Amino acid sequence: MNILVYISDYIVPFLILSIVIYGLLSRINVYDTFIKGARSGFLTVIRIMPTLIGLMAAVGILRASGFLDFISVQIGRFSDLIGFPGELVPLTVVKMFSSSAATGLLLDIYKEFGTDSRLGLIASISLCCTETIFYTMSVYFMTAGIKRTRHTLAGALLATFAGLAASVYLADHLLI
Repeated sequence: MNILVYISDYIVPFLILSIVIYGLLSRINVYDTFIKGARSGFLTVIRIMPTLIGLMAAVGILRASGFLDFISVQIGRFSDLIGFPGELVPLTVVKMFSSSAATGLLLDIYKEFGTDSRLGLIASISLCCTETIFYTMSVYFMTAGIKRTRHTLAGALLATFAGLAASVYLADHLLI
């Protein structure tokens, strides 16, 4: 087990050193290439910043207004019937917009129900099995200049529902 700790401590510095050595051996100006890449990354951050701010503000407004709780109760009535706990609907909805906000809700679930409870396990697994759909779509499509998303949203929602179903299944079978 100590070998894994040793490897994990040195893997990132090794990769960086390897890239620099490869660049020098290939007679590439490593510093200028790094600066161009950093500039490009910074400009990308500047371009997506309004989208990120708008998205984070929308999630904050939904949570503060109580609308998220209202929608969660309505959806929770149906989700309980199909085996998905209604208490996890707010987490699922928020996760589609913001992973960091979903993590805050996950901590609330841990405090209320416990980390080893059925709800805690389903919540933990579901956060790993789902994606921040609207955040990812807005950032990547806006950056790439894509206007027509075609079937992306439908596919992402289908994958999210599959991940949620898998989280319930796995949690139920891990508790046995």
